[in-house]
Amino acid sequence: MRADVESLQAEIKQSLELLRRHLDWDVANVRLDELNARVEDPSLWNDPTEAQKIMRERTRLEDAIGAYRRLEAELRDTLDLAEMAEAEGDETMVDDAVTTLRGLRDDAAGAEVKALLSGEADANDSYLEVNAGAGGTEAQDWAEMLLRMYTRWAEQHGYKVELMEDSAGEQAGIKSATIMVKGLNAYGWMKTESGVHRLVRISPFDSNARRQTSFASVWVYPVVDDTIEVEILDKDLRIDTYRASGAGGQHVNKTDSAIRITHMPTGIVVACQSDRSQHKNRSQAMSMLKARLYERELQIREEAAQAQADEKTAIGWGHQIRSYVLQPYQMVKDLRTGAETSDTQGVLNGDLDRFMAAALAARVEGSGTEVSDLD
Repeated sequence: MRADVESLQAEIKQSLELLRRHLDWDVANVRLDELNARVEDPSLWNDPTEAQKIMRERTRLEDAIGAYRRLEAELRDTLDLAEMAEAEGDETMVDDAVTTLRGLRDDAAGAEVKALLSGEADANDSYLEVNAGAGGTEAQDWAEMLLRMYTRWAEQHGYKVELMEDSAGEQAGIKSATIMVKGLNAYGWMKTESGVHRLVRISPFDSNARRQTSFASVWVYPVVDDTIEVEILDKDLRIDTYRASGAGGQHVNKTDSAIRITHMPTGIVVACQSDRSQHKNRSQAMSMLKARLYERELQIREEAAQAQADEKTAIGWGHQIRSYVLQPYQMVKDLRTGAETSDTQGVLNGDLDRFMAAALAARVEGSGTEVSDLD
């Protein structure tokens, strides 16, 4: 059999074996049978919250098990076709088989990564916060580039993006911004993006065209739904109101509708100015705080994860998770996994899947398991 067919076959089988292992195949099939039986019980919907939780778990297992069986069957059929084509000397049919195998390889790798999204909050919507590091306009412009990159990534995956709060830079870019990314598994995909991102480029703001290094931090935390309990005491909160930034003229916000909440025991600060109603902004800010506190607890309990939630590390050298080099050569490299590409423009336009997939796999393999329950 041709070498490329054998190579693709090996890659697909490896992904399928990892998918089977991540699922704990025998246990997953038994669990799916149990869930199917529960769904048939009319009394399940007496507790809508529990019913939704059961349905989400069932859908995840059903999709993963179904994907494995489909890919295994398609691999077998394609290999049979390739073997027959080679025996008959039909190079066109062999080429078609190779093309099919390449597609199966990508599908198998995608199914493998999707199986890793089994944490308690992985299926939830996600907040993403960007903060410019030291360096004034350079860093603020880089922060805005990162915000655009993640917005593009989200839109390419069919997610909806809502701007929750932003603070404009003095000359260009942003000092900080928070968006909500809405869609299935938004947090699961994005959770490994937290950290410091480093940019090296010829500065567009330097008349001498010198090379500059800029830093910005990204912070990702899940939107917490009613199935997850997070206790927040009123005495631990400081709530401030301020005038939201926005367009001038007739659209200027003339009331102090923006809300900033500080959780004093942890020092966590959240802000929301997405609505003209102070009441709605307060409610949304409380949801953001609940999400931040939940993410903090996840980070504390996840031994292999970096302890980023107690206090943010300095946005600078030694703490970066990824470097984006535009000069003197083109390269984006993840410093945790070694994943890299020379397609810098593709990455800045939202092509992040290779980095997210590699970080997810490394995170699960490094910790042995995902945090799935908080007592």
